[in-house]
Amino acid sequence: MKQHKLLTKKDPEKKLLISFKNRAGRGDSGRITVRHQGGGVKRLYRIIDFGEEKMNMPAKVIALEYDPFRSAFICLLEYEKGEKRYQIAPAGIKIGDNIICSEKAELKTGNRMKLKNIPVGTQVYNVEIESLRGGKLVRSAGGSAKIAAQEKGYTHLAFPSSEIRKIPEECFASIGQVSFPEHKFIRARRAGVSRHRGIRPRVRGTAMNPPDHPHGGGSGGKASIGMPGPKTPWGKPARGVKTRKKKWTDKLIIQRRKKEKK
Repeated sequence: MKQHKLLTKKDPEKKLLISFKNRAGRGDSGRITVRHQGGGVKRLYRIIDFGEEKMNMPAKVIALEYDPFRSAFICLLEYEKGEKRYQIAPAGIKIGDNIICSEKAELKTGNRMKLKNIPVGTQVYNVEIESLRGGKLVRSAGGSAKIAAQEKGYTHLAFPSSEIRKIPEECFASIGQVSFPEHKFIRARRAGVSRHRGIRPRVRGTAMNPPDHPHGGGSGGKASIGMPGPKTPWGKPARGVKTRKKKWTDKLIIQRRKKEKK
């Protein structure tokens, strides 16, 4: 990837790097559980602070860096005693800026505080679902949720998917929008770009034989699938079928996401 003009030209912080074994989509039994994965360039994982481990301690942004494991950029923070931490970088943050995580802080990009202290209409990212468990929602490039309302004990958040959800007001969120919103415009111009990312080639079901895929068979490579709706390689309905299982957070959803018009 080309060096982005906003990024700092430096090596990543060695103490905040760990390596993972590439399993190529295989589970503990050695069988492929996720298809089309494998290969790719070697990557080192950056340890990110998603939570509130450094409460009420101001930090200075000393670098903006690329992270091969996520779509957004990350920023390197330095605290008073010289300790360094990585965090997801918000859009608009610059080297030399100061940010803080506190129960109530200044309404400034990068600052982190409790949802109940954030005004309605503010954009937030890296949102917690459970208090002091670290941010789980809105962490990808260009993402942001908007504070829609403050209710008794809950904050209503409007997400990019058009879903509106209640989050306990004691949970933390960071102010602003996740960096690198241009990520959605990136297109893989060559097959090699996908291979470098660890994505292996895919084959159309209609190009296979009947024993290999429900869509297989028929004369010609572009024959129709010959059934009312598409199926997975294992014969289950695909596309438009709900796959989400019931979760304890379902009771907090006020409005479901709207279906995209094709």
